[in-house]
Amino acid sequence: MPRVQGCITPAVRLPPIFLHISLPATLGPGHKAQDDTEFYDMSHIAYVNGRYLPHNSATVHIEDRGYQFADGVYEVALIWNGIPVDYSGHMVRLWRSMDELRMKAPMSPAAMTVVVQEVVRRNLFKTGIVYIQVNRGVAPRAHPFPSGDVKASMVVTAKAFAGSSDAMAEQGAKVVTARDIRWERRDIKSVGLLANALARQGAAEQKAYEALLVKDDGTVTEASASNAWIITADKAIVTHPTTNAILGGITRQTVMKLAKDAGYKVDERPFTLAEAKSAKEVFLTGTTTFVMPISQIDDQPVANGAAGLISLDLRKRYRNYMESLDAATAWNV
Repeated sequence: MPRVQGCITPAVRLPPIFLHISLPATLGPGHKAQDDTEFYDMSHIAYVNGRYLPHNSATVHIEDRGYQFADGVYEVALIWNGIPVDYSGHMVRLWRSMDELRMKAPMSPAAMTVVVQEVVRRNLFKTGIVYIQVNRGVAPRAHPFPSGDVKASMVVTAKAFAGSSDAMAEQGAKVVTARDIRWERRDIKSVGLLANALARQGAAEQKAYEALLVKDDGTVTEASASNAWIITADKAIVTHPTTNAILGGITRQTVMKLAKDAGYKVDERPFTLAEAKSAKEVFLTGTTTFVMPISQIDDQPVANGAAGLISLDLRKRYRNYMESLDAATAWNV
């Protein structure tokens, strides 16, 4: 994909885009998410159909196929101290998801990068998440793909983000289990997330950080919004291979490289819930999760019920990686 440098405002009208940015606000009661990940939620600016608008003026068409059929794909990228984390990886995966659904991109990777950079610049946005959603477009409601030249629409939102909770990581988080009832193309980052939402709601109701998704044969695929890992008694780090059964996480990919570079043994293979409950350590990875040690699965402690040392080491290595990114190349696509 082409590279883009600098931060400029597009001189031409771009395809339909909606973008909402939130600026940091003082945290108070009610501002902390249930999973102890801290977001700030003051609305600011939206970018819609080539224009910058107040968020409350931003709208999408009622016959957008993303709204009616979940006919869309998305990405969530972390902006850390003004620098995107693994941005090129997110763009590659976004384009793959569009290709798998035979969806035409609304713009080039370079143009999309210019938009994201400009939104960050206009909103004084330093640390947070950017959400990019591409839908097939607007057409009269019918199940088959629309014929003719229907332009894809793009929706982007963003929130300032204080970071994955270090306090929770130090003690380890609780997860619960849920039956994996998702469709069979989980490798596509589709906006059809109802099964994930049901699993995450179940976790929230049980005051848990996340939900491990388990197939009928007992295999753990991943979690509702993150990848799952175990560490065996012989200190092998195990995670499900990148098949259609899971979403190949961008953070997963980076953590795997960091682990191998540190000399850890990493095995990509399926593992069962029984293995997870008897493992030496369990942890999750994701864009907003970073590396999160797990100390409890359902009502059972993992090992001694504390955050694992290897998990904490990998979290530290990942944080160091985030801090080491070069602003001059981090936006390259």
